[in-house]
Amino acid sequence: MSTWVKTVAGALIAIFASPATGGEQVAGTNADTVGAVQAVMASPDRYQGDADADGRRKPDQVLAFFGIEPGMTVLEMFAGGGYYTEILAGLVGDDGLVVAQNNTPYLAYTAKEQEGRFAPGRLPNVERLTAENNELDLDQGRFDAAVFTLAYHDVYWIDESIGWPEIDAPLMLAEVFASLKPGAVVGVVDHVAGAGSGPESVQALHRIDPELLKADFEAAGFVFEAESDVLRNADDDHSLPMSDPKVRGQTDRFIFRFRKP
Repeated sequence: MSTWVKTVAGALIAIFASPATGGEQVAGTNADTVGAVQAVMASPDRYQGDADADGRRKPDQVLAFFGIEPGMTVLEMFAGGGYYTEILAGLVGDDGLVVAQNNTPYLAYTAKEQEGRFAPGRLPNVERLTAENNELDLDQGRFDAAVFTLAYHDVYWIDESIGWPEIDAPLMLAEVFASLKPGAVVGVVDHVAGAGSGPESVQALHRIDPELLKADFEAAGFVFEAESDVLRNADDDHSLPMSDPKVRGQTDRFIFRFRKP
């Protein structure tokens, strides 16, 4: 077991073993997940620089809303550089597993971060999966949860020059659906595009209309369960690309939770 995992595991044991008193909730509730993620966030062995993003990404509140808990097997789609991968790994613990999926362009874009984050001895409960667009092949009924964080919009993005052909969204979501156990949760965080803006907003802005995303997931058989406004920002200009210096890191973001029946 790596030093990082030992540190987080000790904190999680304390959180989930503590008796509930007064108004506290019992183990397995969202309050426990908040505390467990905060223990991961406080680990001295976290990847350098990750803590700088905590204030704007609020992973403790996001993962509590999703209902991710220790022992789960979680699929992370388009995991990128692994900010959430590391937090999920600490949260699910030694009895859980995170499968972090990327394609070649994502891996190339985050190559330096990948090298450091997955150095020998770090994140032993993470399985890295490289699957190109339209070539996702997942084991059926394997996962307790799946997450897309600031990434689903790229399903509508196309750039052949870097090896990113058009993605067959229904095919991809059908594969994710089949990989989940009945009752599994799917959590999504993404940048808000203007209502009715359509897929073209993705190509120009790397944002997506929340209703377009919701329609995609519901068409795939997922049941929309709830949304959270913890990352909403009414001051965001939805007409600006999410990478514009005026809004980068502070975009208006929606959080949806779906369920596989």
